[in-house]
Amino acid sequence: MDNYEATRSAIEAVWRIESPRLIAGLARITGDVGAAEELAQDALVIALEQWPVRGVPDGPGAWLMATAKHRAIDLVRRRARYDQKLQEAGRDMEAQAQAFDELSAASIDDHIGDDLLRLIFIACHPVLSAEARAALTLRLIGGLTTHEIARAFLATEPAIAQRIVRAKRTLADRKVPFEIPAPGELAGRLDSVLEVIYLIFNEGYSATSGDDWTRPELCAEAMRLGRLLAGLMPRQIEVHGLVALMELQASRIGARTGPGGEPILLADQDRLRWDRLLIRRGLTALEQAERIDAPPGRYAVQAEIAACHARATSVETTDWERIAALYVVLGHLAPSPVVELNRAVATGMAYGPEAGLELADSLAGQPALAGYVQLPAVRGYLLARAGRRAEARAEFTRAAGLTANARERAMFRARAAECEEP
Repeated sequence: MDNYEATRSAIEAVWRIESPRLIAGLARITGDVGAAEELAQDALVIALEQWPVRGVPDGPGAWLMATAKHRAIDLVRRRARYDQKLQEAGRDMEAQAQAFDELSAASIDDHIGDDLLRLIFIACHPVLSAEARAALTLRLIGGLTTHEIARAFLATEPAIAQRIVRAKRTLADRKVPFEIPAPGELAGRLDSVLEVIYLIFNEGYSATSGDDWTRPELCAEAMRLGRLLAGLMPRQIEVHGLVALMELQASRIGARTGPGGEPILLADQDRLRWDRLLIRRGLTALEQAERIDAPPGRYAVQAEIAACHARATSVETTDWERIAALYVVLGHLAPSPVVELNRAVATGMAYGPEAGLELADSLAGQPALAGYVQLPAVRGYLLARAGRRAEARAEFTRAAGLTANARERAMFRARAAECEEP
């Protein structure tokens, strides 16, 4: 690798680490996330021009911030000069820019945590759709390129680019303030943030479409975002609950696929392949959640369920009765037919397949589960355990027809074929 390529690689690494802080700090000056990202990109372009010639500076992150900051101040001053109808606002912005210009590097760092938190809340603002929130979060806080986001979600680059542009335009048009929500709004807004992070994780853990059953890079990005949020909001039980849930579930990723990429379900996994480091991290995060004097929410309860699996040495030694009871609690906290379907599996494992089938069958008419691939999959699993092989084969065949994931489809067809054997 020549010097130019080495410098470019260094710039890309610095950008991935520093871009969220950079955009967050610039958004505080400009009050506009879209403008902040453009200014940060301008600083990146200047770095690409200068660093290969002059070398990487000692403090690359501070260099990017200083370069972008001066451009942000120029932008604020131009707004103040040309926007005659907002003269008062212009003077406020001018004063803000001048005050920022006088800050020392140390005092800039004092704002980093708050600025990042503001950026997370604005990227996950409920005025945006879930898909837009996910794309914008990966772009602004994750530092992913449009190409990387498109590849992760199996979408085209133009589609993702338009999604991000529309999201930033919506935030600007709605004049969404760059601020941490007031205490009265915090719970609802935080739930929106956690929902986005878990959406990203789940798309990596069980891909809804494409040829691969898992996309570990999305799981890793979601966990990174969760850990960042836990550092910024250490007293929020649900933040630690989500981190614990993701770490514990991610510990099984290596065992969820076979040598050819074929899916391996929990009951058939080699638990020696589970990642013990992630399990320890997950259990530690769960302990942090339990130490907080607040009632557990849906993520903390789901983490407790994941911990039951992580602590067990086999399917047979798993505390299925506790898991079934925890799903009852989860059903009260976050009522959902999907939660009830998971309870049906746990009930079937704890009290026999017929007990689980009774619950699963009661969900057959739920509109929310129409076309949901896991309903026939769960029924097929429980029917097979009950020895009702012909019915199980029909359910697995139906599941294969519903899924858009090629690996999952092959797995369901294989399960259906197994039910035909004597």
